[in-house]
Amino acid sequence: MPRKLSGLLISDFTLDVLKSFFSNQMDSSSYDVRISPFGQKINSFRHSPHIFGTEPLDFVVVWNQITAVIPSFQRILCFEEVSQQELLSECDQFISAIKEASTFSRYFFVVNWALPGYFRGYGPVDLRKSNGWQHALLTLNKHLAQELAHIPNVYLLSSERWLQIVGEKACDPRLWYMSKIPYDMGVFKLAAEDIKAALRACLGGSRKLVILDLDDTLWGGIVGDDGWQNLRLGGHDAQGEAYADFQRALKSYQKRGVLLAIVSKNQENIALEVFDRHPEVILKKSDFVGWRINWKDKTENITDLLKELNLTQEAAVYIDNSPIERARIQESLPGVLVPSWTQNSLLYTKAFLSLSCFDTAFVSDDDQKRSQMYLQEKDRSSLRAKAPSMDEWLSSLNTTITIEPLTTTNLPRATQLLNKTNQMNLTTRRLNEGEFLKWSQDPSHRVWIFRVEDKMGDSGLTGIASFACNGQEAKIIDFILSCRVFGRQIENAMMETLIREAKKLKIQKLTGVYLPTEKNIPCLEFLSERCGSTKISDHTFMWDTKKDYPRTRFITVKEVETFNL
Repeated sequence: MPRKLSGLLISDFTLDVLKSFFSNQMDSSSYDVRISPFGQKINSFRHSPHIFGTEPLDFVVVWNQITAVIPSFQRILCFEEVSQQELLSECDQFISAIKEASTFSRYFFVVNWALPGYFRGYGPVDLRKSNGWQHALLTLNKHLAQELAHIPNVYLLSSERWLQIVGEKACDPRLWYMSKIPYDMGVFKLAAEDIKAALRACLGGSRKLVILDLDDTLWGGIVGDDGWQNLRLGGHDAQGEAYADFQRALKSYQKRGVLLAIVSKNQENIALEVFDRHPEVILKKSDFVGWRINWKDKTENITDLLKELNLTQEAAVYIDNSPIERARIQESLPGVLVPSWTQNSLLYTKAFLSLSCFDTAFVSDDDQKRSQMYLQEKDRSSLRAKAPSMDEWLSSLNTTITIEPLTTTNLPRATQLLNKTNQMNLTTRRLNEGEFLKWSQDPSHRVWIFRVEDKMGDSGLTGIASFACNGQEAKIIDFILSCRVFGRQIENAMMETLIREAKKLKIQKLTGVYLPTEKNIPCLEFLSERCGSTKISDHTFMWDTKKDYPRTRFITVKEVETFNL
């Protein structure tokens, strides 16, 4: 059973309602959340750090009213003149306190500031006037976002979104006067959901594949009965426009790194004709990393598709207009997320954009190329099927590995890989950017980053290996490889690198201790069978660096940059 995530809620108003939503037994994670003393502001914690406790917290949430941390904003609310310099100076003090406090927690969430909708200020000139309420609020929130972006483990959450969704009831003055609660319960419920989603993202739990039905899901109508010419898609038609907009939303997520696939009960050639011939179709066949369009059970098709993509159920989301099909998938594939789906196609885009399962704490260039990388992998698989042998296939790929140390440039993507990789992962440890960088800077630690490319394309940053030195011995801490490149001897080249670098450091014995999880059995199989190790116990492996490790064939390795000892 996973351990509880420890959290602290900091505010100048009552947060008991927010805390209650972390005790929801329906949630898959468990939390141990406490609240700071009533009326506390983050600024005061520099004088009382004991509030955080003796052990590092998993997360902290800071949610203060703007007048509590920006005193001069109260004067603006009284229509007094306040210089922007004074406002930003007070904001910088708040940011400085956040920076200090963020060291007490792995993940630190700050809620930005919002005003109730009934605050009108100067009316039509409020956004134009520098001392207008909304103008000052925008200025402060923008400054807050820009400055917090430089602190790796700090994330900004949007309270405006919560207030907008709840609407007129979001801020009830009666709640404040009676119990010092400024917001309706619905606001706190949304806040808890966003905090949990942010934690999942930080811990590598974001979903990355959308599996879609076709008829009455991507378009209106049954293509096998109606023909592609008579489908409701685009045009001057409410439902047609809604389906086109839903496809646009899916396409936009595909551009940010979410993969798209199809599982549909249909005749393949007829269904695919829509993507080739319909004049208003947004998505094309090249936007999908795979499909299963046939009359088989969808459970079988999804399982087969996930196997082809080398993804687990926990990576996938299934969208289908049929409640019967959704129930079938939910029951037979419990790891796949099957959101409740509206029967009204006019609400499809809203329903999709409201999903929090795609929230991410890391954004890299590789994310935007993910779909292209998976399509390249299909080309490799096709080439593999035609090759007379594994050796000839590997030789034909012309694979090049570039090895580099961990730097501030590759740190975001490396941290993302560290937190999201499950199958080829020796210890499955999870660190934020600051923790990973700090660990790598220890003189006894070494980290190598691996980039892979071949004639099919660039697979990007796909591997991490590290060890900790102790005299003439070293222990492997991380051995991580993306499932997209596993099985092409990249893992052997990584092990060869570790042994070669250990020799340079006069290390005689290299050990690795495998920490089992539900998903990292492929790593155990590699250690046991294909990496030249000596098995010390069920989960402990050793390499004698005095022995030569076989050179990896078929791969060109660019030299490792020199580390300062």
